[in-house]
Amino acid sequence: MSPRKRVTMHDHAAEASLFKRRALFTFIGVFLLLGVLLFNLFHLQVSQFSAYEMRSNDNRIRVIPTSPSRGLIYDRNGEIIAENQPFYSLEIIPEKVKDINASLDKLEQYVPLSKDERESITEKLAHHRRFKPMTIKNRLTEKQVATFSVNQHEFPGISVHAGLRRNYPYKDLMTHVLGYVGKINSRDKTMLEKNDQWKNYAATKDIGKQGIEKYYEHLLHGTPGHLEEEVNNRGRVIRTLKVNPPIPGEDIYLTLDLKLQQKAMKLLDGRRGSVVAIDPRDGGVLAMVSSPSYDPNAFVHGITSKAYSALLNDKSRPLINRATQGQYAPASTVKPFIALMGLENKVVTEKTRIWDPGFWQIPGVKRKWRDWKRWGHGWVDVYHAIVESCDIYFYDLVYKSGIDKLSSFMTPFGFGSKTGIDIYEESTGIMPSKDWKRMRYNQPWYVGDTISVGIGQGYWTSTPLQLANAVATLANKGQPHTPHLLMSEKINNVKTDTPIAPIDPIVLNDLHHWDIINEALRQTAHHSRFTDAKYTAAMKTGTAQVFSVRENERYDADTIADHLRDNALIVAYAPYEKPTIVLAVVLENAGWGGANAGPLARALLDEYILRDDAKVTP
Repeated sequence: MSPRKRVTMHDHAAEASLFKRRALFTFIGVFLLLGVLLFNLFHLQVSQFSAYEMRSNDNRIRVIPTSPSRGLIYDRNGEIIAENQPFYSLEIIPEKVKDINASLDKLEQYVPLSKDERESITEKLAHHRRFKPMTIKNRLTEKQVATFSVNQHEFPGISVHAGLRRNYPYKDLMTHVLGYVGKINSRDKTMLEKNDQWKNYAATKDIGKQGIEKYYEHLLHGTPGHLEEEVNNRGRVIRTLKVNPPIPGEDIYLTLDLKLQQKAMKLLDGRRGSVVAIDPRDGGVLAMVSSPSYDPNAFVHGITSKAYSALLNDKSRPLINRATQGQYAPASTVKPFIALMGLENKVVTEKTRIWDPGFWQIPGVKRKWRDWKRWGHGWVDVYHAIVESCDIYFYDLVYKSGIDKLSSFMTPFGFGSKTGIDIYEESTGIMPSKDWKRMRYNQPWYVGDTISVGIGQGYWTSTPLQLANAVATLANKGQPHTPHLLMSEKINNVKTDTPIAPIDPIVLNDLHHWDIINEALRQTAHHSRFTDAKYTAAMKTGTAQVFSVRENERYDADTIADHLRDNALIVAYAPYEKPTIVLAVVLENAGWGGANAGPLARALLDEYILRDDAKVTP
């Protein structure tokens, strides 16, 4: 009997239900995937359209920043003293050059490269980004530009770059005032990034390094523009889409008088020293010369390490601005201020007289402080003390006053602090006091210290600018001004004068004391360098010891080293009735102040006062 076959029964209803579920799941999956696709399409095409369009344009459009031309600098009379000149340089993009050394060797057939230039290129390449252009040769001549241009097809990745570069037509005449521009270094970049200004220098390679160029960088630099170009996938330019021109920097006018500056430099004749001239009516600096100087154009084009080392190691220190950074004992030039203090504090009066036998002693002390005139001046009052520069009178005056009164009286005249002039390179000088010596040397103040300070020696130091500024206040009978170099700006071709912030005057108990001191300075000039002048002047000379002479020794310039000889100083102003110019002259190691610095002051005042008869007070 054969076995029965199994018969499978199909549940059509269940199968139909399963099919429906699977079909529904598949349909939902497809719908969801389609929804995701549509959502992404919407996100790309609508929501993020601007962002992706920009990214696409970045690949298609190249934005090239363009540098602004730097503002020009003029003197007070409109003479240009800092300009921009066209220049040509060779630039290389390292990643586009297969063998840089071989290309440079070949390049020398057309454009010579010095040993220093080759070494500089090697140093720069070690830290330079390969896709950015790098300068390999500055200041190409027109002949070199033409020669290279004809053969440029041999040098892929190397091209001629044209632009404007700073030039100082008077070279070393105004270096310490104008400063210079130089290449932006890592320190400059850090400073710009910190101040959120780096974007403004995207197309600029130079920045103000010192002087006016640095202080007024924000005015002179300008605002960069940009050029938009459409390029293909190989970077070749198809067309120019947009040009946004840069905004040039502002032109500025300084208070400097070019002719007076030239005269001062000529008179110094390379000697170590400084001349500062100020208009006492507003504090405008008419001349500021520091000698010796140097040509700032070397820094603009990139000074070699050898040349910079020579400047740095020069014993005459040409890099120092002696007018604002040189610190000298003011010597007898500050005796008028000390006399004014004595009158104000009633230590002396206009009629007080003292006996000068040629020496002075602290009561109970054997040491003798000598007068410059060994046999003395006899009986002297405040007028004779200033005219004859009698040391004994001032020894006695400061001994009776004390260092604290002297220091506090001199502070409002600007001694011991920066004047606030609009350049960064300035020293404070030293106006000593008991507290100052304790903090500086951890030593007590001695009476002998006061005696030395009483004739502008000892710890007291001042810059030529401080001296000129203090004398300007004296000539103005107590009205000070902040020395400044900026006179006006040219904004949108409109010249606008710079406002001058007012300063509270120095008020004396007796205004007649101003007249006493100024009259003494007039008498000093009348009996000295200005006897035959066509105008009335006031002056005071000074001879500052560089090293101390023992009590019983005599100073002999012929037997000591040049760098130990006395400094010669003079301060002066004119016309006496209504001063328009104040001078401070310092000659290092020149000797007697009146004999050496005096002729410079007379020549400079003649140059300024007599240049225009309208300036002479009738």
